[in-house]
Amino acid sequence: MKEIGVGLVGYGFMGKAHSNAYAVVSKFFNLDAKPRMKIICGLVADEAKEAAERFGWELSTDKWQDVVKRDDVQLVDISAPSIVHKEVAVAAAKAGKHIFCEKPLAFTAEEGVEMVKAARAAKVKNFIGFSYRRCPAIGLAKQLVDGGLLGKVHHVRATYLQDWLVDPKFPMNWRLRKKQAGSGAHGDLGAHLVDMARYLVGDIKEVIGMNETFIKERPAEGKAVGLTATAGKGTEKVDVDDATLFLCRFENGALGSFEATRFATGRKNFNRIEINGSEGSLYWCFEEMNELYVYSRKDPENARGFKKILATEGVHPYAGRWWPPGHVLGYENCFVNEVADMIDAITKDKPIEPDFMDGLKVQCVLDAVDRSIEKRAWEKVTVPKV
Repeated sequence: MKEIGVGLVGYGFMGKAHSNAYAVVSKFFNLDAKPRMKIICGLVADEAKEAAERFGWELSTDKWQDVVKRDDVQLVDISAPSIVHKEVAVAAAKAGKHIFCEKPLAFTAEEGVEMVKAARAAKVKNFIGFSYRRCPAIGLAKQLVDGGLLGKVHHVRATYLQDWLVDPKFPMNWRLRKKQAGSGAHGDLGAHLVDMARYLVGDIKEVIGMNETFIKERPAEGKAVGLTATAGKGTEKVDVDDATLFLCRFENGALGSFEATRFATGRKNFNRIEINGSEGSLYWCFEEMNELYVYSRKDPENARGFKKILATEGVHPYAGRWWPPGHVLGYENCFVNEVADMIDAITKDKPIEPDFMDGLKVQCVLDAVDRSIEKRAWEKVTVPKV
């Protein structure tokens, strides 16, 4: 079978999820090519080597340039912090590599434009990792909305709630530094909400928002891995948002409310979206990721109510590739579904979504929210022509 050499930049939280996806995808999907886990890259050489041994990569390096320049790497996967997304993606495109980039696409829309232009000029496949699109229940929600079950959409209500930063003694890590992450909860969590809303309902026209950093100084970072950390010596100032909320109007006239926070005590990964329309409603929460709740006004009056659909049947998007009905999928399966779609797009030379342009449109919404907070006024979402 044909192989596609993969180079992965990043060995942390997302690096682990992506590594697992490349390792198992060919066992569940009938693809025309299988990924070959060629090289993994990280900032610390010894840690990169250890990650390669643990996750099954052939080689390791502490320089992302080593990944991009290899002739045996056809797909560059960027799972490192946002600070390197643009630089690595542009270089990979110029080297003729296909690109899988984690979200958010970039620090700003301007950087996103550069990434879109580079990928288009090189005519390489480009994909952004909004993994929740690959949950079968969200795929089903898309089918129902597009099929008119909800009628005209009036409301979108989206929340992404976590609590891992509530403790003021929790140390600093890269997600709390603007120079590395670009933003806090807004770009990390809010980007997922915006993408899901765009995917299910359509583009956003204008926004108005507010944000807050509740704990402005934390113990300095000692060692940080994923969402865990130990303290070092001294303290460090936090310069990103702990929570961002915004209202919006969609192009189709629907109203939206969005909340992204790391200070919702008791909430771990409460990523929830609800859509209300003239003929029905639906809602989904990642903490019950296999379940979609649907209400239809077309049901008999004496039998109306939200019904739970367990999206694990073969008729549901992606579910048929996995287990028998009722045997639920987990977080890691979404990444495998992503990789399967990426490999399929490369081998069959077909489009894939969400691509860098989708990522740019999300970034334009995030940037507009930031401008609205600064101006304390409504702000139009403008997408540059690329």
